Amino acid sequence: MDSGECSNSNPSASSPAAAGVWAKLVPADSAYPEVAVAEGDAVVCSLVAPAAGGEELAWCEIRRGGDASSATIRNLSSDAIIVDGRVIQQELVDIKPGSKIVPGPREEGHLVYTFDITAAKDHDKNNVKILLDIENAKCSICLNLWHDVVTVAPCFHNFCNGCFSEWLRRSSSKSRDKSQSAACPQCRTPVQSVGRNHFLHNIEEAILQAFSSLQRSDDEIALLESYASVKSNLVLGKQKNQSRKRPLPPASDESNDEFPCPQCGTEFAGFRCSPRAAHIQCNGCGGLMPARPNTSIQKCLGCDGSFCGAYWYSQGVNSSHCNLICNQETFRMISQHHISRLPDTLHGGNPYEKDITERCIQKSGKTLQAVISEWIAKFDNKELDRSRLQLNNVEAITSRTYLCNHCYNKFVDFLLYWFRVSTPRNLLPADAADRDSCWYGFMCRTQHHRQDHAKKLNHVCRPTRGNP
Repeated sequence: MDSGECSNSNPSASSPAAAGVWAKLVPADSAYPEVAVAEGDAVVCSLVAPAAGGEELAWCEIRRGGDASSATIRNLSSDAIIVDGRVIQQELVDIKPGSKIVPGPREEGHLVYTFDITAAKDHDKNNVKILLDIENAKCSICLNLWHDVVTVAPCFHNFCNGCFSEWLRRSSSKSRDKSQSAACPQCRTPVQSVGRNHFLHNIEEAILQAFSSLQRSDDEIALLESYASVKSNLVLGKQKNQSRKRPLPPASDESNDEFPCPQCGTEFAGFRCSPRAAHIQCNGCGGLMPARPNTSIQKCLGCDGSFCGAYWYSQGVNSSHCNLICNQETFRMISQHHISRLPDTLHGGNPYEKDITERCIQKSGKTLQAVISEWIAKFDNKELDRSRLQLNNVEAITSRTYLCNHCYNKFVDFLLYWFRVSTPRNLLPADAADRDSCWYGFMCRTQHHRQDHAKKLNHVCRPTRGNP
């Protein structure tokens, strides 16, 4: 049978890596592995014949049917396949649990699979769980389902980001005692910190998918988001028993209080924290800095994480004042980053593609930094399609944007992808010039565990198969 080479690997249905697996093909011969069918990858890649030498081929696609106990199958190979005794060419056919499938025009010389649905019971349980918990997924301020949910500590009650932010603003404006923490809107416990809850945000989205009637209007959402001020973990007020405190120089007065950040106890660059100032926790060192939303040097635009190195450098604070401060080089403007070697994660970690890119740069007679600078200029001029840039806020990013080192490596990967796809074939190394492109391009999973496949085909290209 003439099938395309498989560019992904189907994990076992019992494997922890098989996220989203809802069905499987069980071989009649137990010596061969089961084939998992996942939500996001309908193309089935598996062995089709005992004599295939271990080569997996893409020979059909299987998708969910109209109910939890049905599915459809489409033949992708150039030969026929057999479904429940019926010879199938290219047409779409309904299947159900127990359906017998042969990946070829005859049983002789081919494996025989039985189709089974594995996720129907779990899917029903999830629906029941959402129905039971839905009342506990509502904000006690607006009495609607959470939107961009945040969690306060130490009581762990949950609210809409916009609702709590507005509550915090009003509480601050009305309070006479500026050293007193804001109270939780639900239980009145003094709030020590608040942060976005990504786990509950996933539950919020799942509930909206199941109950679309709970979706708010665009105007309501826009209003909530205009109020929202919690972007990362905020520490409110002066905290006792801090587990990680910054050492400070001796104060000029008799106070022995320890403060959560240098500017809580001392004025630097004309700024000193007020008694109830909100603070941000650095994702790098875990230290605290005052939340100053008008500055662009506290938050990485690529991952929305908070980093303190650039901020403290701008305030004239260094390790001689306190030792819990990130190095300035961990968070810099894109144009200030310097790179002398290719990131290990370049081209999805494919070492063959990384080596080819390195040789292309050497052949150009330019340094890596010079090549990156050229492509940063093209990026600023909006000459590149940004859809493949795996960062947040991609349209707002420029050469003057601050990125953490992790996001900068992703940015370099994006630029060198365009460098490679723009390199004419005749300028590629001889051993790379005549390679065919993998159907699945940079999204191919087989390249990560089969060295022969990673070396044989070009993976610095867009997918041409398997996309919806």
